[in-house]
Amino acid sequence: MLKKLVPIFTFVIVVIILLIIYFRDTIKEQKIDYILDKSLLTLESQLKNEKINSLNIAISLSKNEALINALENDDEDLGYEILSDIMNTIKENTNIVIRTQIITTDYNIFSRSWDNTYAGMPLQEYRTDLKYFQTHKTPRTSIEVGRMLSIKTTVPVYKDETLLGFVEIISFFDSITDFFKNMGIDLYVLMDDKYFDISVFMQENVTVDKYILSNRNYNHNNIKMLNNIDFKKLKINRILHRGDKYIFYENMKNGDGESIGMFLFVLDKEYLEYFKEPKDDVSFLINMTRNNLYDIIKEHNYEDALNDNIEIKSLLSLRDIISKEDKKKYLEIVQKKLDKYSKDELIQIILEQKIIKKVDGKIR
Repeated sequence: MLKKLVPIFTFVIVVIILLIIYFRDTIKEQKIDYILDKSLLTLESQLKNEKINSLNIAISLSKNEALINALENDDEDLGYEILSDIMNTIKENTNIVIRTQIITTDYNIFSRSWDNTYAGMPLQEYRTDLKYFQTHKTPRTSIEVGRMLSIKTTVPVYKDETLLGFVEIISFFDSITDFFKNMGIDLYVLMDDKYFDISVFMQENVTVDKYILSNRNYNHNNIKMLNNIDFKKLKINRILHRGDKYIFYENMKNGDGESIGMFLFVLDKEYLEYFKEPKDDVSFLINMTRNNLYDIIKEHNYEDALNDNIEIKSLLSLRDIISKEDKKKYLEIVQKKLDKYSKDELIQIILEQKIIKKVDGKIR
């Protein structure tokens, strides 16, 4: 009797094991699809924020009377002076660098915020997107090919009903790349190499298959792997698994809806468990918030740490989350702050830190 039951039990156990493996792989695939979908939503959100922020500044500049008068009077030197002064003021107060240029109605460079070397240089050969304004009066913000691939926000400048030129803000993909890097995802912005002749400032860039790598702060470690994947298969499936990496694909289009390249996301297998279950709608946002919390705190405290308004307690509370590369800068800031305290005050600070450490410990 026992001999007859053994094959049955063996069969049942094998079926159970196969079912477990099947459902485990199915759940894993669903999770990967979920991460892809959320990554694409996050990319869309980041691009939208970048465009809105640029559009707000560009519209304000298009209403600046001093810039309007300089453009009307064809005073390139004055235009550069006004533009660079405004951008430097923004940088001093926000630590954000904004690249802005003014273009004439015949698509020549009038002035730029970062230099005045290229005043008068024609752009028409590189910027077919500017033809949009031959039939439209509204602003345009989109990813466009030029001498470099970038997010270009262009706003027409009018005086009364006369078109004088355009204010344009140029932004790249550095901040978006860093945002995904903080989530554990490597982003690669790849432009189709059919635009090689137009993108004269990118002709020395690294290439991946038939694409030119456009973002500057990418992870170099994945380039060799990306050069060996099947891009046709990736475009069809949207997801590829190579070794311990997952590769996600998203088409990249310009303002006219034409495909000009792709976005690639590379996720290390070890980070899969870091993402919450798909049923938790807010978990992805929580995950991003947790990843970016340190960067936000770090940037804020590095900028304001030398202010007397920032307490040393708040600064010391960061000591356990400071990354190795930031340790030196952090210690320099703490040292400057501590130099302002008397001996008795330093003793009190040390005692308070020890008490905090003791309370945070586990009782065994």
